[in-house]
Amino acid sequence: MKNNYLNDYMEYLEYQKSYSKYTIKSYEEDIEEFFSFCTKESLNYLDIEYSDIRIYLMYLKEEKKDNNTSINRKLSSLRGFYKYLVNKGIIKNNMFLLVNGPKKAKKLPRYFEYNELEELFKVPDIYTPKGQRDLLILEMLYATGIRVGELVNIKLNDIDKSNRKIIILGKGNKERNVIYGEYCEDILNKYISDGRILLNKNNSNYLFINHLGEKLTERGVRYILSELIKKTSLSKNISPHMIRHSFATHLLNEGCDLLSVQKLLGHESISATQIYTHVTTDRLKDVYYNSFPRAKKEK
Repeated sequence: MKNNYLNDYMEYLEYQKSYSKYTIKSYEEDIEEFFSFCTKESLNYLDIEYSDIRIYLMYLKEEKKDNNTSINRKLSSLRGFYKYLVNKGIIKNNMFLLVNGPKKAKKLPRYFEYNELEELFKVPDIYTPKGQRDLLILEMLYATGIRVGELVNIKLNDIDKSNRKIIILGKGNKERNVIYGEYCEDILNKYISDGRILLNKNNSNYLFINHLGEKLTERGVRYILSELIKKTSLSKNISPHMIRHSFATHLLNEGCDLLSVQKLLGHESISATQIYTHVTTDRLKDVYYNSFPRAKKEK
């Protein structure tokens, strides 16, 4: 039997915060894990003390052997849940606000080099409906930098083909326009006029359709990408977010300013975009050697 407050919170995340099903499931699992800990330790989760949370963190670190990233994610899930309980008047204080998680190791975003993406783009068979769809998934993720949840929710009437723009419904139900280029335009037009018609057995309004004629899911996109990379010589893993990282990194490497990249990615804060500045060393070297007068000796 599920906790009523947790059920209400999950509905709040889905219908008011417009979180993806994947994110909601992750939150739910984190909170339920804490409930299990409370039951095991004979604690009332509505009457948690600071010391109880410290013991929980020790449990995650020493017994469960969770890494720092995982612990911080779980703390974030619980902060959000307890904030909801405070706002609803169920408890008075959010004790999780007093707790700092372990320091994260600075991790650079993983991304594809352009030649690696070129190899991926050659895999789908554009003479089949699924091949057209799969190539469009690759091209659109890379051309726009959108999240996988945004990708699967695109409908035909969101696309302005004359201006090569798409209206995207992002985090927090916020709309933004993204732009796509000529490579993406070519396969988009081919898919809409050919492959999508054959896949769309149920007259769906969504752009991306699965083999059953239904809206393609986030999980479906991840599966398609993992199958595509198996047909290349690349030894990297792949995810939709890795293509998003590639989009941002390549823009910066080609001289795009950070503020523009922030807007294109749909980040609310520029601090979320700044991580990409750490992966543009090659670009900085080129600028230095081509711009600084004493970087190279004359021959």
